Amino acid sequence: MLSSALLLALFATVCPTEAQSSTSTYVEPEVPTGTPIPGDYTGALRPQIHYSPPRDFMNDPNGMFVDAHGTYHLYYQYNPTDIVAGNQHWGHATSKDLYHWTNQPIAIYPGAEGEGIFSGSAVVDVNNTSGFFPNQTNGVVAIYTLNTAQEETQEIAYSFDDGYTFTKYANNPVLSINSTQFRDPKVIWYGETSSWVMVVSYAQDFVIGIYTSPDLKSWTHASNFSHHGLLGLQYECPNLVPIPMLTNSSLASPLTASNFAPDLNMYLLAISINPGAPLGGSITQYFPGTFNGTVFTPSDSATRIADFAKDNYAGQWFYGIPSSEPQISIAWASNWQYSQLVPTGPLEGFRSAMSLPRRNVLANTTRAPYTLLSIPVDLSPLYTTPSPLAHSTSANTSLLLDYSTTVPSGALHFSLTARNIPAANASGTANFTFLASSTGESLRGGFYFGGDTPFWIDRGHVTGFDNPFFTDKFSVTNLIDPDTRAFRLEGVIDRSLLEVFLDGGLRSATVEFFPQGKMDTMRVATAGLNPGVEVEVEVWGLESTWVAKGNATATTAGQNLRRDSLGHLGGGRGIDTLGRYLG
Repeated sequence: MLSSALLLALFATVCPTEAQSSTSTYVEPEVPTGTPIPGDYTGALRPQIHYSPPRDFMNDPNGMFVDAHGTYHLYYQYNPTDIVAGNQHWGHATSKDLYHWTNQPIAIYPGAEGEGIFSGSAVVDVNNTSGFFPNQTNGVVAIYTLNTAQEETQEIAYSFDDGYTFTKYANNPVLSINSTQFRDPKVIWYGETSSWVMVVSYAQDFVIGIYTSPDLKSWTHASNFSHHGLLGLQYECPNLVPIPMLTNSSLASPLTASNFAPDLNMYLLAISINPGAPLGGSITQYFPGTFNGTVFTPSDSATRIADFAKDNYAGQWFYGIPSSEPQISIAWASNWQYSQLVPTGPLEGFRSAMSLPRRNVLANTTRAPYTLLSIPVDLSPLYTTPSPLAHSTSANTSLLLDYSTTVPSGALHFSLTARNIPAANASGTANFTFLASSTGESLRGGFYFGGDTPFWIDRGHVTGFDNPFFTDKFSVTNLIDPDTRAFRLEGVIDRSLLEVFLDGGLRSATVEFFPQGKMDTMRVATAGLNPGVEVEVEVWGLESTWVAKGNATATTAGQNLRRDSLGHLGGGRGIDTLGRYLG
């Protein structure tokens, strides 16, 4: 969660006179309660299988959990009154499969002018440790940062109806240190000590505080994790999650329990930084290690980056996934350097989308111990046809696909697998290109099999958005596994988002792009490969996950629920000075 102070400072740097004179406006009448906000999901830039808000500005995912009915709850930082950050609420959507989302009414509102409901998490209090739920086992408690000009404090709100409506705790805050830079609590249950554990950021001190509680209301400081990895300007959005680890021999095998090492009690601590990413702006780093209930100990001193491009930030893991299974995450698919400037705002009335839902495990890979593997949750239920739209098993040739009429969603799932790559003196390339036939724009990527085997992405030939911080090229070294002697590329293109996954999630990248024309043609080509190298390419069309809900309005009216007791609205409009200056 980007602090209001940082937003103000950033805008003032670019255009001091306008930014410093900006004021907040109380907007209570503009935000509905008890009903989903309508949205138009038909726009040319609107993703069709990634979640995006019905309208206005969205950033960090918050409070993600799975309820007793198997429903995934996604909350998110939301300004329902403008297309820039500010006036922060908790938006809410639900899904049974992590792709088909139902927009729900806003879940948590500011209680007064000048307040913001910043990032946080949610848990299911099965044992009623809080005392809020004497007659049920499905009570949900949200833990979030209340931001005001004077202080950032941690508050809780509780829900009797599986997280659809919340009541704020009368004795808030539950944690305060008299700081304006203290935010983004992530809470988990630690069974060995029968206690709740919170990781929370002392943002500009570069400290992650670890607190424990028996009841979610009283918190005791246990330890700190400080000055690790990239510092940037501040630490944000910490996540602590138990995570399974693959056995060394199963890297190329399916992510099933039989391939995990059950005796390894591994945890993952993720910390987002902004600004300060190697490519500029915001990014997430992670630290594998162990946790004993009070202290997190990293496995080594290495700094690991979760994404080699620029549009993956503030990822959060769902609470309620068994620790023996791959953990599921979703991140914000944008970057604070340009998130408030991208053209979806003025053109289509919304800004930002979430990443694909991803399954995550740790693995010891070639020359890289404790690597986070990240792959999409199964996409096959979204396939538009029982067989691929395009399929090739020929090496050193090209495949051309016009999907302008066959895939109305404009979303594709594609893969390229190369096998029998020689252990020495490998050569050749594997490239993909997406084209907009009406404008000549292109989005490209590819892999070099020789030397240090880099993979690259180039969005510089997509012309719908021009900004000095909108880095156009990305690359990463991806060594060929000497045991499998194979390379696999998996990717998804979704109108204005591209995500790629290399070698079963060993490397991943999230890239937003904004074409003026419609991407409607795909070309995949391999050339110069060694004799004996086998290649297989598959391309699948994906259905829109919004069409069944009426698409044009996409309100998918939520449950008929009681009005909550969260008070009135507020927070103020976001500042758009930077957008006017650079847009």
